[in-house]
Amino acid sequence: MDLLLIFIVSICIFFGWYYTKFRETLKLAAKLPGPPRLPLIGNALMLAGKSPVQLHNTFTEWASKWPRITCIMLGPQCEVLISDPKLAEVFLSSQKLINKSDEYDFFTAWIGTGLLTSTGRKWFARRKVITPAFHFKILDQFVDIFDKHTDIFIDVLKKSNGKPIDVFQPVTLCALDNICETAMGIDIQAQIKTDSLYVQAVKEITSLLIVRMFTFYLRPDFIYNLSSIKKRQDELIKILHDFTDKVIVNRREELIKSKNNNLDENSNIIDENEDIGAKKKMAFLDVLLHSSIEGKALTNMDIREEVDTFMFEGHDTTSSGIAFCLYNLAKHPEIQQRAYEEAINILGTDSSTPITTTTLNDFNYLEMVIKETLRLYPSVPMFGRKVQEHVQCGPYLIPKGSNVAVSPYFMSRDPTLWEDPLKFDPERFSSDKQQSHPYIYVPFSAGPRNCIGQKFAMLEMKITVAKALKHFEMSVVPGFNPIVMSELILRPENGIRLQLKERKAV
Repeated sequence: MDLLLIFIVSICIFFGWYYTKFRETLKLAAKLPGPPRLPLIGNALMLAGKSPVQLHNTFTEWASKWPRITCIMLGPQCEVLISDPKLAEVFLSSQKLINKSDEYDFFTAWIGTGLLTSTGRKWFARRKVITPAFHFKILDQFVDIFDKHTDIFIDVLKKSNGKPIDVFQPVTLCALDNICETAMGIDIQAQIKTDSLYVQAVKEITSLLIVRMFTFYLRPDFIYNLSSIKKRQDELIKILHDFTDKVIVNRREELIKSKNNNLDENSNIIDENEDIGAKKKMAFLDVLLHSSIEGKALTNMDIREEVDTFMFEGHDTTSSGIAFCLYNLAKHPEIQQRAYEEAINILGTDSSTPITTTTLNDFNYLEMVIKETLRLYPSVPMFGRKVQEHVQCGPYLIPKGSNVAVSPYFMSRDPTLWEDPLKFDPERFSSDKQQSHPYIYVPFSAGPRNCIGQKFAMLEMKITVAKALKHFEMSVVPGFNPIVMSELILRPENGIRLQLKERKAV
């Protein structure tokens, strides 16, 4: 009897503490539209144990039922899904609401607090330092790298000999080759040495971190730290950090030797008055090694954060964009034919035409194809923000401490925002068409935290897709449809299965 009384009193004390501590959050969240919630656990059971595909389908259903804003409660944690451009503008355009949501914290063990995850003064300083890395003269040099690795990619695809092939895997390895050489100045030959320890670690670490993100009982540190996944994560991060550290140390030593021998021609690489990148090919790492904040050079740890961030952000995002673009072209032969004719007109039928940023800027129709692909399949399906105070968002008051996810994926499929939204129509982005709202199309986010590498990504996507068009007539494997899952990156759970027929040389 005494034990029963103690249990009842303990439950009452817990409920009292819970509703006192989270009273305001629960009160405000109750006024927001969303699925019905259970006491204490909210919607946690509705999401527990679901695969990324099932979670994607659940969020799609909720976004359809509550199309502007959807409130989801994970215990006392308020998660708000925004799928309306006017409401999205409140967060994406703000100079204050720039803190990333809690989900990004899971990635700091790998990428630290670099440009993606930092906030406040650190984020502002890093953004200023990194911007010169995407100067058009440096990007122009990256085109040679994209061209080289795309040629290897084409050779890999030719080995399919017309048989069905999942192009997502070779696209991913090609993007990994591109990002490693542009970020660190080294060629890891991921498309050739597919068993490379570093290549495998990059692929596996992302999967493990996604498992944690979507498994609600693994989200608390004290539980996750006891799991076997955490042990494996630590092993992978050591491989990744050791590799990056070695590259940074070796490159810094080279620069010191070069300076001592009076051979350093790039000491003013970040000076806006200098001819940026014109004297020597610069990797992203080189720009960082020449950079400083308030007169202090970046430490190796600072540089590793940004290089690892660049590896993470610039690898899977372009893989997703390229793969879904090839799928859309294969699915729509008339669009593919028009894009092919443009590619032949610009590149010619042989390899003699040099590819530069100027050449790639001539791809007007292909650019529309890519933009329409990113409308239907945005590489980053949601942009997360953490609100530090109550935020008035249209008629809704979002409680302090909420995680907010702005979703370009759901906005792009809303029939009230787009005419015939599921139709693949590149002409939506022709020069004579205007969008109804500036935040209706935000595949690279918008505002102060927009994607700094969007020009980099567009160049890489253009050259890869253009050369694939030049060499192959593509069709979708009969009966195949991609099964989409929303992680941090939009992915096809079952790959992208195409049939590739080599075009005859003209």
